[in-house]
Amino acid sequence: MRRLILAAGLLCSMTLLVSIFTAPVFADRGHDDEDFRIQRGYNIAPVPLTLKRLDPDLVGIGSYIVNTGGCNDCHTNPPFADGGDPFKGEHERINVAGYLAGGAAFGPFTSRNLTPRAPDGLPAGLTLQQFTEVLHKGTDFKNRHPDISPLLQVMPWPIYGKLANRDIKAVYEYLRAIPCVGTGSRCGS
Repeated sequence: MRRLILAAGLLCSMTLLVSIFTAPVFADRGHDDEDFRIQRGYNIAPVPLTLKRLDPDLVGIGSYIVNTGGCNDCHTNPPFADGGDPFKGEHERINVAGYLAGGAAFGPFTSRNLTPRAPDGLPAGLTLQQFTEVLHKGTDFKNRHPDISPLLQVMPWPIYGKLANRDIKAVYEYLRAIPCVGTGSRCGS
């Protein structure tokens, strides 16, 4: 019995020491993870970014989310440049000329252009509040298919809507930082 109590006391003491010495490591992990996501986001952004009047940390995190979340697969048509399709065994090269400009057809639906519109720089012409509603509720502010549904049908908003509001804001901030793709007044020309 005495050995059992001694072993239990030793185990509790070791557990306490481990938690005391490792607590700062775990406490700092969130900050390190965020720094990693910011830097990785900048490293993988396939287009030049304009950071004027934008939060650079949110832009980096937004790039990380967009460029690891499959947004390019549907919102860039085609998603890869000639000779750069990894699904064909080629070294990946994103189609930067059409990056996030939409145009991919999914039956009666076509992916939307997410690039910022001139003169206000709003991604897809949406305010942050509207963009958040799109991701949370699937609201189709352009109401392009009223005979089918008032909701976006192909966009996986039920998945992306689970993102934290700060992450949605980061995606929005990143989309404000990418180049406008389009013609005429859409891009301010």
